[in-house]
Amino acid sequence: MPVFERDFALDLGTSSTLLYKQGKGIVAREPTVVVLEKPSGRMLKYGQEAKNVIDRTPANKVVIQPVNAGVISDYELCAQMLKEIMAKSTSTSVVKPSVVACVPGCITGVEERAMIDAAIEAGARKVYLVESAVATALGAGIDIAKGDGHLVIDIGGGTTEVAIVSNGGVVACESIKCAGQAFDEAIMKFIRTKYNLQIGSATAEDVKRTIGGVLRRPTVSEATVTGRDITLNRPREITVDSAELIEAFVEPINRIVYSVTTVLEKAPAELVGDLNTNGIVMSGGGSQLYGIDRLIEHKTGIRTVVVEDPISCAAYGAGKLLERLDTLEDGMMNFSRKRLMQ
Repeated sequence: MPVFERDFALDLGTSSTLLYKQGKGIVAREPTVVVLEKPSGRMLKYGQEAKNVIDRTPANKVVIQPVNAGVISDYELCAQMLKEIMAKSTSTSVVKPSVVACVPGCITGVEERAMIDAAIEAGARKVYLVESAVATALGAGIDIAKGDGHLVIDIGGGTTEVAIVSNGGVVACESIKCAGQAFDEAIMKFIRTKYNLQIGSATAEDVKRTIGGVLRRPTVSEATVTGRDITLNRPREITVDSAELIEAFVEPINRIVYSVTTVLEKAPAELVGDLNTNGIVMSGGGSQLYGIDRLIEHKTGIRTVVVEDPISCAAYGAGKLLERLDTLEDGMMNFSRKRLMQ
């Protein structure tokens, strides 16, 4: 099968949607958010424009995330959003593109069908599904066709997926609904409890990015936060530092570490032994949280590294599969999740 520059790789996540175009690289990177007009249900904004108005919309508009915990929760909205994103990067060719889409390893048949249908409604001709862990391994430069084991931890916006990849597929995996948004919620809860101050999700995310971490920094960093005083119902400003936020992250990071140990327990001993050589690879936006790689390395005793471009890694890996669509179609590659729709 010839390789066409019209074909796409899609990483549809809870927090962000990335589109990779054959021969072009990443052509779209948008938050997975839409704004609806309530009476009509018409989509008014999507992507970054929609994210900019979270907690700032009037009563006749609502902000919705059409993907929850890594899978499509609102099919119609997701299809509309994908159609807009793909249309901006699609040529005027009458032949529709093929799409390789990343999906969680623990996805159900119904969720697979929703992904396929949404991509086709958005303009795809054929849709191939590949596990996010396999795509991440490919994006990190790992030769997944070999028989040795590689442990991949993908901390996205809504889910953390931990998987051991070997022989082109996922041998053992664990998916939990604890990821980037859980860290944001932990900050909101911590500030509400300790300072009696209510802040929004956008503020919490900004605090996480600037001073958040699971280990103490060499120099304590501070951030000024403005929110609503719960008792007085008026604006108030406080200063939080990076050291105290470590306490806020104890619960979500413990859940992630536990999922890693669970996968290690489920995996064959031979593959676990490979990890001493191959180490652990981390990706996803949540892997950028300060100290999280060193903490997991300390807890597991296995060398842990974050990939060079953690947010785009899976999309680049899925993009590499665009060059192998003929082998995917012929069933030559042992990818444990692939579906082809005409």
